[in-house]
Amino acid sequence: MTEDSQRNFRSVYYEKVGFRGVEEKKSLEILLKDDRLDIEKLCTFSQRFPLPSMYRALVWKVLLGILPPHHESHAQVMMYRKEQYSDVLHALEVIRFISDATPQVEVYLYMHRLESGKLPRSPSFPLPKAFEQYLNLEDSRLLSHLKACCAVSTLPYELWFKKCFAGCLPESSLQRIWDKVVSGSCKILVFVAVEILLTFKIKVMALNSAEKITKFLENIPQDSSDAIVSKAIDLWHKHCGTPVHSS
Repeated sequence: MTEDSQRNFRSVYYEKVGFRGVEEKKSLEILLKDDRLDIEKLCTFSQRFPLPSMYRALVWKVLLGILPPHHESHAQVMMYRKEQYSDVLHALEVIRFISDATPQVEVYLYMHRLESGKLPRSPSFPLPKAFEQYLNLEDSRLLSHLKACCAVSTLPYELWFKKCFAGCLPESSLQRIWDKVVSGSCKILVFVAVEILLTFKIKVMALNSAEKITKFLENIPQDSSDAIVSKAIDLWHKHCGTPVHSS
């Protein structure tokens, strides 16, 4: 039996006995043992598999450039990053963009905008057009209903595409989405939005005004979140392909 076939056999076996992801976890641990972390391979891994919670913070920090690829620099760089965080937070307080009453999600958003030179407003996202495109491919009748209700322009795009579903989906579901976003695939957000519409199609089709549709989508039931994310990832792979490690 070849090495690849042995690996495939083990993967099937682990999945059948309830240990799905064991092989993936081992693969990630091997990547994280390198003296210099391979950013490209970590990106590809994050797009193909859910990150184990014990390694998620580290991988996100490396992919976002908060930590450098070299392990030996991590402690010192994190010290600098904490000082940088305090400075940016203080700056936002001084210019009165935030206060003690500002939701933490908005604080992080303002910090990002200040760091990237996009305060007070960041550019509009091109994702709504992609959202319409893929929703039309998956369910043109549902899109037609939204247009008939004049709801397409009033959908909660800021909640979906600027806040990346923070405040819409529970943390456990957000982590799986943000694995993809952090590793460079913002388009996953489009497919989460599409899948939310598909999941709640019957409810949305029964609503006859843009206001009612938007209000419902801003406060969707939480019990379907994990299934929505899983199906959204499947849609993402269906339309965009599955990332593969480069040789």
